[in-house]
Formats: sequence, structure tokens, C-alpha cells
Amino acid sequence: MKRTLYILLCLVAMGGMKAIALPDNFMPQRIENVATGPAAQGSEGHIVFIAGSSDATFNVYSITGQLVKVVRVSADQRASIDFPKGFYIVKCSNQWSRKVVVR
Repeated sequence: MKRTLYILLCLVAMGGMKAIALPDNFMPQRIENVATGPAAQGSEGHIVFIAGSSDATFNVYSITGQLVKVVRVSADQRASIDFPKGFYIVKCSNQWSRKVVVR
């Protein structure tokens, strides 16, 4: 990693890499605004489940791997479920899984 960074810095110093001019009205699109798939996010005392454009089923596991709860959310809906403080693994219909923190 350090070597790659060093090479890039050398290329920039030698003029090997040119800057790209972007138009004045260029506005990068955020991924959050584009996503239409299911999502889960931990918060203060609960987890928010968002179905996206189709129905979604979320499996919530404790950090030890035990199934804690199954949450089903209809398309274009969201659900907020109370959970005790801690770390959870949320798995969404074999699409993805991620760690969620409830504070």
C-alpha cells in the first residue's frame, strides 16, 4: 500500500497524471439516493428495516448466532422494532448480511 501511494505521488510530481476538469453543474449522485433495495440500520434502542421496491424478510441474529427475530416488511414500507442494546447480524433474504449496532 505504501509503495503504491509512493508511486502515485511520484507520477503526480512528474506530471504523469493530469487533472480532469468537471463541468460547473456537475453534481455527484449519492448511493443512498439511488438504492431501491432493502436496508437495515441500528439506532437508539431499535433497528429500522426498509423493504425497498419489493417485499423483504429480515432475519436478526444475536452476535452468538442465535436467531432473535424474523421481520417481514411490505414493499415501500419501513418498520422500527425495539431491541436491547448490543450488536446484531441482520440477514436479508440471502441477498446480504451486515452488523447492526443498537445503542
